[in-house]
Amino acid sequence: MPLPRSSGVLLHPTSLPGPFGVGDLGLAAVGWVDALARAGQTWWQVLPVGPTGYGDSPYQSPSTFAGNLNLLSPELLEHDGLVTTAEVVACELPVSDRVGYEAVIPAKRRLVRAAWERFRAGDGRPDLRAEFRAFRAAGSGWLDEFALFAAVKDAHGQKPWWEWPAPLTAHDDHALRAVAEGLADEADAHRFGQFVFARQWGALREYARAKGVKVIGDLPIYVAHDSADVWANPGLFALDETRTPTAVAGVPPDYFSETGQLWGNPVYAWDAHRRTGYAWWVERMRAARALFDLVRLDHFRGLEAYWAVPYGAPTAAGGRWEPGPDAELLLAIRDRLGEVPIIAEDLGFITPGVESLRQGFGLPGMRILQFAFGGAVEPRFRPHRFDRNTVAYTGTHDNDTTAGWAAKLTAAERGDFVRYAPAAAGDPVRTLIRLGWGSVADLVLAPVQDFLGLGSEARVNTPGTISGNWRWRATAEQLADGEWVEFLREITTTYERSAV
Repeated sequence: MPLPRSSGVLLHPTSLPGPFGVGDLGLAAVGWVDALARAGQTWWQVLPVGPTGYGDSPYQSPSTFAGNLNLLSPELLEHDGLVTTAEVVACELPVSDRVGYEAVIPAKRRLVRAAWERFRAGDGRPDLRAEFRAFRAAGSGWLDEFALFAAVKDAHGQKPWWEWPAPLTAHDDHALRAVAEGLADEADAHRFGQFVFARQWGALREYARAKGVKVIGDLPIYVAHDSADVWANPGLFALDETRTPTAVAGVPPDYFSETGQLWGNPVYAWDAHRRTGYAWWVERMRAARALFDLVRLDHFRGLEAYWAVPYGAPTAAGGRWEPGPDAELLLAIRDRLGEVPIIAEDLGFITPGVESLRQGFGLPGMRILQFAFGGAVEPRFRPHRFDRNTVAYTGTHDNDTTAGWAAKLTAAERGDFVRYAPAAAGDPVRTLIRLGWGSVADLVLAPVQDFLGLGSEARVNTPGTISGNWRWRATAEQLADGEWVEFLREITTTYERSAV
């Protein structure tokens, strides 16, 4: 799947500025798309846009199909006649460069509930009623399960599903029918929230498309144990008779952690997926393709083999490699959906088998420029070793910002970087960006923090840690048109990556 020579910027919507405590899909997102278009960019990359879970992580979502209601724009809800100005104002929070999830989550939940009650009473734009009916019908395969899961979770004080009454934990049909009748309005409110998310996301995608900007999204390889997906489909995951995981996901000791990374997600019962023709995975990819123009498949190496850690182990160090579905899964997706535009996140411990799988399907892999000169140094990340079917990054959401990374280089690492690119002696951040934009990689991206020259205070995530992540936000002043936009437009034109 060859990509055109192009470039883009990584910025998750939660990091956009605005008055509501978290970035959203409204005015700031439109302004961000405008800035990308003025800079000649083809791509906007985001992280997973599903609901966040443990540690506010978008990689621990309670649903692989649902949208994150924290991203809803109160102003767009008001435009549709679903909330009042007073209700919008009530969502406003003090301006901060950190997402305040503790205040944002209840505020957005109250707003969605108010919008639902007004919609149920017949208020709002009349055309929304037919749109909502169509949305419910089209998404019933996942929407009804998620809405009931969320409503029951609300009714039980957000306890995980394995702590609910036994018939509900077991997903007993009789018990579910009874509880669904009692929680019908609450479930409908969750359906409505997902409708509004889909509507706002779709409008933003259309606006971006009109400006020549496409969206790269992220599909996590795993889902959270406390998710509608595992609750409704326990046979697809490695669970025992009590629905407790027998093994959980992670990676072995690496550059990021001496004891490995213990993600804690249940691993898949791949034999069960095989017997269904990978139907659940096909639907996951169908949903991702509807959301994004290009999908980054997280932890691609887990398709060839995955690191299974015994449940309850204190670290990931005691795990072992188990065989994954390999080409079978990708073939099933291709047979059902045709060619899906996928970026293979092939970082970490990569074997010849992983490389063969990626190349066999013609998928572009990833190269991280920071890893060429400092930290987890590997020769494959040197720009002169790239091939065209590559997506290059200065760093990802799991890396420090390039300014933060450069400040931590040892004398030997800095000397190596300067020998490779002498301009790094004066400006390591923009030198690394230029190395990516000037490389042969078909697509190159950098986090917006690198264009702004921000340090470690603007880091999004530190792997192996469970607090303080996913909170960074840009200010309106930082994202305003300025020198960084001119620089991005200049290098994009110079290195023939312009969208125009």
